[in-house]
Amino acid sequence: MPELHFKGKEFVFNHHLGVPYRPLQPDANKSVGGAALDGNLIIQGDNLHALKALMPFYAGQVDCIFIDPPYNTGNEKWSYNDNVNSPILKDWLTTNPVDKEDMLRHDKWCCLMYPRLKLLHELLAEDGSFWMTLDDNEIHRARMLMDEIFGEGAFVASIVWQARYSVSSDASVSNSHNHILVYSKAPETWKKLRNEIERDEKQARQYSNLDKDPEGPWRAIPWDAPEERENLCYPIKTPKGSLKYPPKGRHWSREESQWLELVEKGLAYFGKNEDGAPSYKRYLKHAETVVPTTWWPHDNSGHTDEASKELAAFNLEEQFATPKPVRLLEKILQIATRPDSLVLDSFAGSGTTAHAILRLNKRDSGNRRFILVECESYADRLTAERVRRVIGGYAFEGTTKEQLLSTKISFTSLKKADKLLAQIQGIENLEGHRFDKITKKIENDTLTVVGEKKVTEKVEGLGGSFTYCTLGEPLDLDKLLTGEALPDYLSLGSWLFHTATMAALEPAKVNEVEWYLGESSQYHVWLVYRPELEFLKSRDAALTLNLAQKIAAAKSGKKHLVFAAAKFVPNKDLLPMGVEFSPLPFALYRVEK
Repeated sequence: MPELHFKGKEFVFNHHLGVPYRPLQPDANKSVGGAALDGNLIIQGDNLHALKALMPFYAGQVDCIFIDPPYNTGNEKWSYNDNVNSPILKDWLTTNPVDKEDMLRHDKWCCLMYPRLKLLHELLAEDGSFWMTLDDNEIHRARMLMDEIFGEGAFVASIVWQARYSVSSDASVSNSHNHILVYSKAPETWKKLRNEIERDEKQARQYSNLDKDPEGPWRAIPWDAPEERENLCYPIKTPKGSLKYPPKGRHWSREESQWLELVEKGLAYFGKNEDGAPSYKRYLKHAETVVPTTWWPHDNSGHTDEASKELAAFNLEEQFATPKPVRLLEKILQIATRPDSLVLDSFAGSGTTAHAILRLNKRDSGNRRFILVECESYADRLTAERVRRVIGGYAFEGTTKEQLLSTKISFTSLKKADKLLAQIQGIENLEGHRFDKITKKIENDTLTVVGEKKVTEKVEGLGGSFTYCTLGEPLDLDKLLTGEALPDYLSLGSWLFHTATMAALEPAKVNEVEWYLGESSQYHVWLVYRPELEFLKSRDAALTLNLAQKIAAAKSGKKHLVFAAAKFVPNKDLLPMGVEFSPLPFALYRVEK
């Protein structure tokens, strides 16, 4: 498989492994509801460090990952800040922000994304899906990075989203779309789990009822399929008596017995002349949902102008240049999630992902959870504040718009311009009292007349909660050894649990009183620890025969892995009980004389 090479790759290839573990620090004052690490989270901090902090709790547990990283247009002024042990990359820290004049901006973008994609891959569930929006600046490099990290076979789709509906008159070719890359570790499994999307009006218009079928509108579905298969090339007889075979290079889509079932049910169709290519009827009433396609027009997926207006409605003190529309995220979530799914967005920006999840939960009584990560200082003032207002409700000051007329402009209509102008004047006279102003514009050969009115209203909250977190100081072994910095029980326990088992810790199962962390596929894991130096130097912090017997009796079915400061019992006594000892740093517990 071709491999993408970029300056600095050899230094970031395994950089994610050396990123220090920084525990999540909940901030109750900035949270909504009780602070809990197993609920919705909004994390302020470098997303590379935040992803590492999530590993002990969520490795292999995330059902849907959506990211909207820097597009690297040259105008975003993003910065490369990773502390990579390389003279070249250290020099990059002095040349921030990255702009269009930076000849290494594509290398820097790849170095930014590579370790983050590595960690995201580890956090994604085996049957989950990964979604990333980009434009043409980095889409091709992103595809190669994803193929390398996730595997070429993990590719699902490259969706074209019509992000803009207006035409840029000063462009050589007006750019109307962005890309959405979709990957899954197990595409065939995910295909069985993913949801279809609701049918829209345009798709419904593909159905008709030419023969006045009592079952209602229908459309003809061809019976042939690509490639040749000898066992699926049987003859099909038309009502007029001719025999039909698959076109060259194709075969019938199913076995002959299944075709005969359709004939018996009156679903076979051969065209108006009853002698055409075989097809079968699919009724509109049986097609409430459809398979997602790779073309997402703005009329059912939202657009950037819509996203900006949605964000402006919150009247936040902080601005954000490139929000995504809620409808876009809702569409992704409808396809990729179940009512109890966990969703991660590590480039959270304006918080659209959380907004879409809360709205979807309200609609279907779901319990989807979100984890948002935002490194910028506006994480509290913009990202979290938007989510607070979505949860609790907010006052909306803005403009409502009502379309009063929409008509196509053609040569015929121009000949009747006087009549059209009179119609518009009539609308203004009749409806003018209801609006502050009436606007008229022609766009895409369509004349629209819209009434606008300023309103102030209270938007009802959607309910929900989240815990706002920052990142604590890195767990430093040297400081552990000296007792200078002792993390709390859950922070140290989650790190040890994941490092030893590569599994995710469930905080709800942790029992600090009993020293119990949780279980993996092989072990029950225990940690004898308090963040107190005197305790750690005492006999109570050691694994004794009495404690080992108590542990062995408490949980059955698996071996026991015990982290403790010391042990006062030989291995020959521990092994028959299925107990294994793992020492915490020895010098930490040495009594200084």
